[in-house]
Amino acid sequence: MPVKPLRALRVNETAIIHQVRAEGELGRRIRDMGLVPGTKVKVTGRAPLEDPVALRLRDFTLTLRNNEADWISVEVSS
Repeated sequence: MPVKPLRALRVNETAIIHQVRAEGELGRRIRDMGLVPGTKVKVTGRAPLEDPVALRLRDFTLTLRNNEADWISVEVSS
């Protein structure tokens, strides 16, 4: 499966988190939100200016700013 940044996913596209490259406080916050390798995510929407992005994972919806999404790489599901 191809790997690309989470920010590059389109609305209704599903992927599996491959890696979280953020460290320190940002890395901890991202992981605390449930964004860890192996987690399935689906982009459910984007704000009019493309930031933030709405993600569906597990049983909840989460919004994430693009500068945070840049630290997460995903494997696109076919």
